[in-house]
Amino acid sequence: MPNLLSSRQITEVFTRFKAQNENPKSELHWTSPFTLLVAVVLSAQATDKSVNLATEELYKVADSPEKILALGEDGLIPYIKSIGLYKSKAKHVIGLCEKLLADFDGQVPRSREDLMSLPGVGRKTANVVLNVVWGEHTMPVDTHLLRICPKIGLAEGSTPEAVEKSLMERIPDEFMEHAHHWLILHGRYVCTARSPKCENCLINDLCKHNDEKVLN
Repeated sequence: MPNLLSSRQITEVFTRFKAQNENPKSELHWTSPFTLLVAVVLSAQATDKSVNLATEELYKVADSPEKILALGEDGLIPYIKSIGLYKSKAKHVIGLCEKLLADFDGQVPRSREDLMSLPGVGRKTANVVLNVVWGEHTMPVDTHLLRICPKIGLAEGSTPEAVEKSLMERIPDEFMEHAHHWLILHGRYVCTARSPKCENCLINDLCKHNDEKVLN
């Protein structure tokens, strides 16, 4: 059996996260559901900082599906060329703009199924948009959550889908609106892949990884 935290311990983890940062926000810059959607698509295998630098200039000239389509793929690329995988991402962004206008009257849809019908939008991206824009209780599992949640003992599984399911089942509903933000920030700044800052971790007394280190 995986070494999992108890329900009481999970409540304590998120109580501490909430006390430290009651209302965490996405570090991606956005002004509308559409600008968030594009930013999340661009953020795949890239840092939020690099995406924000690119979209700051892009959104000054094109912050709607119509305006991005007017740029075209060749006009979009110079704005996002500093981001990894920019060629395929440009195709995705143009494609999702076309589909938004053709199928959704230019509006970002509010269902996971419809969001995932858009080019470049997978389950994680759809979950981010649903949570950040509309506050829905979703659990976008990125590389940070996939790495730290089993390690801490919050979830079991080795795939994003398995970890998402485990977290959705185990995290109390009262914390779900902000849970993925707390976990992303924890993985990004404290429980880092290299040289994790265990001495500064506010849940180090609960972390199952620390239990394993003691046993070893």
